Amino acid sequence: MEAAAASVARSSIGLHSHRPVLFSVYSGPDFIRFGTKSLLPIKHYSSVSNPKPRHRRKGFGSRRCMVVRASSSSESSRSMDPIAPLQLESPVGQFLSQILISHPHLVPAAVEQQLEQLQTDRDAEKHEEASASGTELVLYRRIAEVKANERRKALEEILYALVVQKFMDANVSLIPSITPSSSDSSGRVDTWLSQDENLEQLHSSEAYEMIQNHLALILGNRLGDSTSVAQISKLRVGQVYAASVMYGYFLKRVDQRFQLEKSMKILPDASDVEESGIQQVVGDVTPTGAEGSHEALSSHPEVSSFSGGVSPGGFGHGIKASRLRTYVMSFDGETLQRYATIRSKEAVSIIEKHTEALFGRPEIVVTPQGTVDSSNDEQIKISFAGLKRLVLEAVTFGSFLWDVESYVDSRYHFVMN
Repeated sequence: MEAAAASVARSSIGLHSHRPVLFSVYSGPDFIRFGTKSLLPIKHYSSVSNPKPRHRRKGFGSRRCMVVRASSSSESSRSMDPIAPLQLESPVGQFLSQILISHPHLVPAAVEQQLEQLQTDRDAEKHEEASASGTELVLYRRIAEVKANERRKALEEILYALVVQKFMDANVSLIPSITPSSSDSSGRVDTWLSQDENLEQLHSSEAYEMIQNHLALILGNRLGDSTSVAQISKLRVGQVYAASVMYGYFLKRVDQRFQLEKSMKILPDASDVEESGIQQVVGDVTPTGAEGSHEALSSHPEVSSFSGGVSPGGFGHGIKASRLRTYVMSFDGETLQRYATIRSKEAVSIIEKHTEALFGRPEIVVTPQGTVDSSNDEQIKISFAGLKRLVLEAVTFGSFLWDVESYVDSRYHFVMN
């Protein structure tokens, strides 16, 4: 399961069928698999000391860094720094961004108010359409379509604001847009604060065991190396980040069920999960649907890695056995596929937009043979500790996204499956 998310996609399939392909994630047979080696082609540099911690960021913005004027002049300089890479553009999103800066503890109440308004607007449109007829009906439907798109945009930004707030509550700063630092003579991009311990504490012990496996497959034998610097394709790192967000979403979903069954003392006996049975279950799990299908594009990239990821000797190379992993591997193929699918288009869009805001929009050149030309990929210098921090944040982002999606759906139903 962990191997595919630790792999870089060669396919041109994107996270969302309606946007250009940028940070694609694909679960297929031509994935690159990694054991103890690093997942990306890199150039090593000499060891350097970790950068000094920087102050926690106090603003909210994007690549263009949205600025909100602070009421206190002493805080104004700090408020102009972004606390998240993605800019919120809708009126609802901009309102919530200001609340995040000035009164973050009021975000849940503000969200409740906005969701009530969205629900009122949706109900009013249904009533208007039901009472319309003839040419008025066509007009009402067109207006309703425009308003539905506006609500979807607002809903996406509500979800994003709630994710950002959860990071703020955990006292964890989101990594800003990835650019070479002018304060680092080596040109490294990872000058952000190391908060690995805070991120680790946001997951259950069983979930963190699987996150450690995920990290081991991505970083290989460099997992414990906190000083060496590598030169890596920025696009590839972005793809790994997006895949790790999806992994965190999937992991939180299955861990929630695991913890519930654990508290009720109805967990299946691990000894009942025979290796042959595991291979039979995971061998049947493959991506479903065609390109352009929301279900196929939003399916978790690690599902198919069960197939071939388990060797005759037990767990896949580099994977340590864990209780949660054994529990997940007891799922039948249909259940596993369902749990590995992101439930809403809004969540898929957030993953794509957040990753693009973090890593920028790369130029992707397709050769006449139909392959992606990576010779001109932008290269960045980043330490292995920085890579670990990126992956930990991505997994946590996915975990938070599952939480806020469920919370919002309980108040304003939008999840279709």
